[in-house]
Amino acid sequence: MSSSGPQHYVIRVRGRLAPRWAPWFDGMALVPQDDGTTVIDGPVADQSALHGLLRTISDLGLPLVSVAATDEPTPS
Repeated sequence: MSSSGPQHYVIRVRGRLAPRWAPWFDGMALVPQDDGTTVIDGPVADQSALHGLLRTISDLGLPLVSVAATDEPTPS
């Protein structure tokens, strides 16, 4: 995949994260869902940054549900 700018990602974790956790995720939007998950939504600069976000999720002990690259932000 070639891209001239940041790729948009939607990462879903089990559990609800308060907005105060956003700085841990490079300011990405944290959107709690009705199913008890949280969507972490926003642009990611490159693969290294994506791996850093996934490492943060792991370090916090959050169960990862899904990771998807998208063309558009997910409506909240």
